[in-house]
Order: sequence, then structure tokens, then C-alpha cells
Amino acid sequence: MRPEEIKPDTGLCTILGHNAQTGYMRRYFNKIMKHQGINATAIALNVSDEHFAYTMNNVGQSKVTQMMIESEFGQDALHYCDSLDEVSQREGRLDFIEVEEGKVLGYCLDDEAKALFEKPEFLDEQILFVSKMMLIANRWFDAKIDVDDIPVLIGENNE
Repeated sequence: MRPEEIKPDTGLCTILGHNAQTGYMRRYFNKIMKHQGINATAIALNVSDEHFAYTMNNVGQSKVTQMMIESEFGQDALHYCDSLDEVSQREGRLDFIEVEEGKVLGYCLDDEAKALFEKPEFLDEQILFVSKMMLIANRWFDAKIDVDDIPVLIGENNE
């Protein structure tokens, strides 16, 4: 979705990363939205290591309510959460945060993504990654979860 396509009723979420604007999270999340005809998009917030702490310290008081965390910050983001789900505690990193009443809640989707498949041990990282994007899209914007769409999404060259 291009900036001029964003309307008042467009659903928004944020992605935080070094290169969030051009990263895989934004690419696949937005592909899922477009593929399913959902009026929502991920807004990228590119931050450097020196600005990460400031951003995370203030996210609870910002207008951000849903934020995907790129892998380079997945471990460091744990320290800024008021609570963590069991998987993020076990894995030592998170995939996204949600802000509720000023509290930052951290989540990791490893177990949920693997549970979508009969034999997750045979999957590559890209398939699991796109599965996580589907799970987030479902959680925030009621996108359908259809693992049969993953090869189509991976194969699409357009954004």
C-alpha cells in the first residue's frame, strides 16, 4: 500500500527495525493484506541501535498499540516489556508487542507457527516466517490463516 492509498479507515500497525521499510516483515505482512483484500498496512519505523532504547521506553505512552519487532531487536525488546508470553520467555526473543493501557506485552509466535503444520521439522525459516505474518495479520485484522497461500505469497514479486 502506497502512502496516498492510506485512508482514515485503513488499519495500521507498526514495524520496528533497522530497515523496516524494506524488510521481509513489511513485505510479507502487506502482501497478506493485499492478497486478502484487507484495508490495512504496516508502517515501518526504521531505527538505529542508539535510538532503539528511546523508542521502546516511550512506546507505552505513544499511539502505537501493535508493533512487529524485526529480528535484530527481538532479544533486546524483551527488556522493555511489562509482561511476556511463555514462548518469548523460553525462546529469549519476541516477534511483536501490543500496548494495552500503557503496558507493553511481548509475544513470540514460534509454537503457533509450527502448530499450523503436520511436520514443522521439515519447514524452512521462510515458510515459518510467513506463517508468523499470517498469525499476526489474523490477530490484528482478522485475516484468514491458510498455509496453502504461503507458496503464492513467497512467489509473488509485487508488493
